Amino acid sequence: MEGVNWIGVATLYRREVQRFLAVAAQTVGGPVVSALLFLTVFGVALGRHAPALGGVSYLVFIAPGLVMMAVLQNAFANTSSSLLVAKVQGNIVDLLLAPLGPGEFLAGLALGGVTRGLVVGMLTVLAAALFVSLPLANPVLCLFYAVGGALAFSLLGVVGGLWAQKMDHQAAVTNFVIAPLTLLSGTFYAVSTLPEPFRSIAYLDPVFYLVNGFRYGITGHSEAPPLVGILVVLVVNILLGILCHRLLASGWRLRQ
Repeated sequence: MEGVNWIGVATLYRREVQRFLAVAAQTVGGPVVSALLFLTVFGVALGRHAPALGGVSYLVFIAPGLVMMAVLQNAFANTSSSLLVAKVQGNIVDLLLAPLGPGEFLAGLALGGVTRGLVVGMLTVLAAALFVSLPLANPVLCLFYAVGGALAFSLLGVVGGLWAQKMDHQAAVTNFVIAPLTLLSGTFYAVSTLPEPFRSIAYLDPVFYLVNGFRYGITGHSEAPPLVGILVVLVVNILLGILCHRLLASGWRLRQ
C-alpha cells in the first residue's frame, strides 16, 4: 500500500520488542511466575474443595483465565510504559520527529504490546501445562481472543501512556482500572453463580467476554454466547483504535 512507511513501522516494532526482551526476567519471567503462584494458591489449595465448574475441574476452569489475565496486563504495561518512560526521560521527541504518521506510530506501538502479551501468554500456557492438562476445544477462537484481547489492552495502554505524566499516574491506572477489570472478570469464579446485581455488573465488564471466550476456546464451556464475545472484541478494538489515532494525531499530552 502506497503512502505507508512500512520500514518505519517495522523499526518501531523491533524497538518495542527489543525493549521488553532486554529485561525479559522482569517483563516476561515475572508475569509467568505470578500466574503460576495464582494457579497454585487458588487451584491447588482451594481446588480440592471447589466444585467443578462448567463440567471441568476448578483447576482447568481458572487456568485459561490466568493466561488471559497475563496477556492483557502485559500488553497494557508494554505500551503504557513505553510512552511514559519516553516522556519522563525526554526522548519522546525522537519518536515525534520520526517520519511516521499517527497510524504508523500507533501500529508499531500496539504490535509491540501485542507481541509481549502473546509471548507471556504462551509461556504461561506451557508453564501451566506442568500442573494441569488443558484441553483445546477450538484453537481458532483461542487465537482470536488472545490476539484481540492483547490488541485491545495494548491500545488501552497507549491511552494510559499518553495521559500519564509520571510513574504514579501509570500505577494509579494499573491499580484502579486494569487490575479490577481483569480480576473481577470471572477469572477465578463462574460469573453465572454470582447473585444479582453483581452478575449483571459482571456482564458489563468487556474483559469478562475476553476471559470467557478464551476459556470457551480451551474447555468448550461458555457463560455467554460466543458471538456476543466476538462482537465485543471487534467493537472495543475499533473504538480504541479510533480514539488512539485521534489522540496521537492531535499530539495530546505529547507536545507540551
